[in-house]
Formats: sequence, C-alpha cells, structure tokens
Amino acid sequence: MSESEDGPQAGQEDSGDHALRRELYFFTLYRALEGALLVFVVFSPVAANMVHLEFPLLAQAAAICHLVAGLVLVVAAGQLRLRLPTQAALGLSLDIAIALLFFHVTDGIDTAIGLMMLVNIGAGALLLSLRSGLALAAVMAAGGMGEFLLTQLGQPDSSRDLVEAVMLAISYLAVAVLCHQLGRQMRETSQLAAQRGLDLANLAQLNELIIRRMRTGVLVVDASNQLQLSNEAAWNLLGQPSPTEQYLGTLSPTLSRRLADWQRGRPSASEALQLGVEGIEVIPRFAKLSASDGLVLIFLDDATLVSRRAEELTLSTLGRLSASIAHEVRNPLAAISYSAQLLEESPDLPATDRRLVEIILSHCQRMNGIIENVLNLSRRERSRPEQVDLSVWVQGFVDDYLASHVLERDQLIAAPPNRRLYAVVDPAQLHQAVTVLVTNALNYGRTPGQPARVTVSARQPLDYGPPVVEVTDRGPGIPAKVAANIFEPFFTTHEHGTGLGLYIARQLCEANQAALEYISVPAGGACFRITLAKSRSFGTPGTET
Repeated sequence: MSESEDGPQAGQEDSGDHALRRELYFFTLYRALEGALLVFVVFSPVAANMVHLEFPLLAQAAAICHLVAGLVLVVAAGQLRLRLPTQAALGLSLDIAIALLFFHVTDGIDTAIGLMMLVNIGAGALLLSLRSGLALAAVMAAGGMGEFLLTQLGQPDSSRDLVEAVMLAISYLAVAVLCHQLGRQMRETSQLAAQRGLDLANLAQLNELIIRRMRTGVLVVDASNQLQLSNEAAWNLLGQPSPTEQYLGTLSPTLSRRLADWQRGRPSASEALQLGVEGIEVIPRFAKLSASDGLVLIFLDDATLVSRRAEELTLSTLGRLSASIAHEVRNPLAAISYSAQLLEESPDLPATDRRLVEIILSHCQRMNGIIENVLNLSRRERSRPEQVDLSVWVQGFVDDYLASHVLERDQLIAAPPNRRLYAVVDPAQLHQAVTVLVTNALNYGRTPGQPARVTVSARQPLDYGPPVVEVTDRGPGIPAKVAANIFEPFFTTHEHGTGLGLYIARQLCEANQAALEYISVPAGGACFRITLAKSRSFGTPGTET
C-alpha cells in the first residue's frame, strides 16, 4: 500500500517537471531556428540586398555562435544535470547578447530582431521567477535604448526611430510580467490537476482495496456474459476457478441462468443457490451499472453469514423481549409463591393438597430461576478486569460456596496451584461463571446413588501459556451429541433445567477475553475449562516466583 501511494506522488512531481522541461525544449528549438535564420541572413546572397552589414565578419561569427549555442542548449534541455531555471537564464542571456550585437553590426533588420526578442523574453519569463524575468527584460530594454543612443551619436542620419526603441523597451517589460503571470497560473492549474489525479488514484486504490476485502462477493459482468471484475470473496465462492476463465456460463451455469432470469424480470432470480464444488449457499443480488455498456453488478452474500446475522438479531431482540416479559411475570409469580407458602402453613390442609402446594412451590422456584437468569443476561454490566491471584481466588471461592450452600454428602474440593498464578479478569464475573459450573457439576455430575465430588483448580498448562480455571466432576460425563449444543441458549436435558446457565457463563467469559470449553475426561467425568488472559506485570508471564 505504501508503494502504491508513493507512486502517484512521484508521478505528480515527475509530470510537473516534465511539463516545464517540455516548454524549455520548445524554447531551445525556437532559439536554434533563430540562429539558423540569422546564419541565412548574414551568408545568403538573397538577403544581402535587404540587409546592410557594417561588420560582416563579426555578424557571421555571431550568427554561427548563436546557432551552435542553440543546438547545444537543445541537447542540454533533455539532460538533468543543470537546473531548469539555470538553463532558461543562460539561453535568454545568450539571446539578449546576440540581439544587441546585431543591433550594432546590422542595419535594416533592427525592428525584426526586436520583435523576435519579444518571444524570447516571454518564453523566458514563463520559466523564470518574476525577479529574474524582469531583470533580463530590463537588460534587453536598457541595451536596446543604449545601442539606439550610441547609434544616434555616431550616425545622426540613421533610419532608427526613438519611438520604436521606447515602445520595444516597454513591450519587453510588459511581456515579461504578463507571461510570468500566465506561467504561474498555468503551473498552479497543472499542480491542481496533478493533485486531483493523485486524489483520484488514491481513491481508486482505496475502493479497490475495500472491494477486494469485502466479505460479500462482487462480480461485474458485461453484455456478452464475460467477467470484467471480481473480488477475493467471489473467487472463493465460485470455487477458486482458473484466472483465465472469464465466461460466467462456464464459471457458474446456475448463476448465469439467474442473471438471465433477473434480466427478464423474474422474481426467482434472487433466491438462494449453491456455488462451487463445496456447494456454498449464497444469495445473489443484481444491479445495472451502465445501460449503454450492458454492465451488471452481482453481489453474492454468503447465506450462512446472513443467517448468523439474523440469528444474532433475533437473539438480541428475544433477549430484550424476554427481559420485559420476565419483569412483568415476576410480580404475579411472587404472589403465587407467597400464597402457596401461606397455604402450606395451614394445619387443616389435607395431605393430597399439601403435595399440590409443594409442586406449585417447586415450579415457582424454577420459574424464578429462569427469570433471574434472563434478567442477569439482559442487564449484564461491563467487565472490570483486574489482576487476580488464582492461587488465593480458588480457595476463597470454595470457602464462600461452602459457607452459602449445604452440600450434605457432596464434596467440593479446592486445588489451588502451588505458586502464585496471576490472570487478568473481573473477579465478580469469574465468580458468577464458576458458580454456574460448580452448581451444574453438583447437580448433574454424579454417579447414580453416589455423592458428587467436584474439584475447582487453577493451573498453567504451559510455561508461557495462559492460566486456566477448571471445574471437574467424577460423574458419567456428557455424550458427544449433547456436548455440541450445551452452550446454546435454552438447551437443556433436565426437566428442571433452564438451559441458560452455561450460555450465561460463556457470555461472561467472552466479556473478559476468556474462553469456556468442555473437555471430556477419559477416566470418566466432565471438565469445564476457562482459559483466562495472562498477566504481564511480572517477569515470567502469568507467574511470580
């Protein structure tokens, strides 16, 4: 990307310099033409009748020197050794010197040479700064006036006119100013055009990069069904065909037929279809780019991504709706539970009715658990990670859990590491996630007729790897088919389960840049592992010696 950005900038500088050198080149060609014309004037017998040479040898030498110098400057204009203003100043100085010399050694072509020098002064002013252009124009004007005065003193009967000399002198200065302003505007316009070209080139590169990195496949097809443009996503969706194959009918006959259906106005053109060898399901969308060229833009949306977005939107909407419903259900549910508790305390309640009251209370507690989970999920606060010493945290968690829960015969064992092990996590949300895992292990991770035995441990599997917290039980384990869905919301295999515990635990872990996964234990049982973000505050990552 950096190389492509440097390219247009370098191109802008090169184009501006190239334009100025092209102007200098034509200026030097004009100078060489002037030299050739002067050589013709001083050597041709045809011009001898029109031009009087007072010093023939000097005029011939000057004409030859001007022609040779002009040709040398033509060659030098294509070289980069001399700076462009230096070449322009040297050439214009040579022109002024030759013109003043011819004013002195010839008679009859003074006006022609003076008018010819207007072009030289103007061309030089285009390439030079205003100060340099005016200085050289002033030298030419002063030289012309000086040569006129010397001629008048030496030859009072000369044909030259004072008004003509003054008008030429003023014209030199005026042409220098006007041509310099014109050249500056031309250069500014050229620079602005080059900058706009650079902006367009950068914008084109940006658009190309965006299209190339889009997850949506993009194709451009012409009227003959030939592929004109495609991005990486479209290439992958089409099964990574050969780059030389450009005919859409060969690349994907099904997509080609859908394009024909869209052009005929059939609504079935936008239905999902399968592309490539793997049969990836995509949803095509068509748009006409140009009516004259017949170009059609085709978007290929991966149906799995669309379904995933729809599922995320549905879950988000369902979460807000469920939270609203749960809040409204909670009050009447509390009234039912409270009434059932009062009814249970009645001494005249028959045994059969007491059993019904117990069922009511049991389901009220289950419904209240579902409501609590939904509300916790909808109003979950942002994580506030901090450095936690897992060797202390594991023992503290087990002590807190045992103090607030009666386990009877079940066992909850803490297995902290034998050294300090640090992680970055929100301790409150970690406590909530591990509580869900431990509660599930105590309820479902037991062999029939045997007490549950659950272990909460923390360790660092690799020397420089992230720390993990594991909740392990010695129960029957989880079947592979069931394990694939245990983290889905509202998925449960127990009649009294809510199906939200593990889902909420994983959401809490992801909020702390941690990962929750289920690991089958070969010897029997289940293990839920939370891989945490390691702390970098100590010499050895995650540990302190």
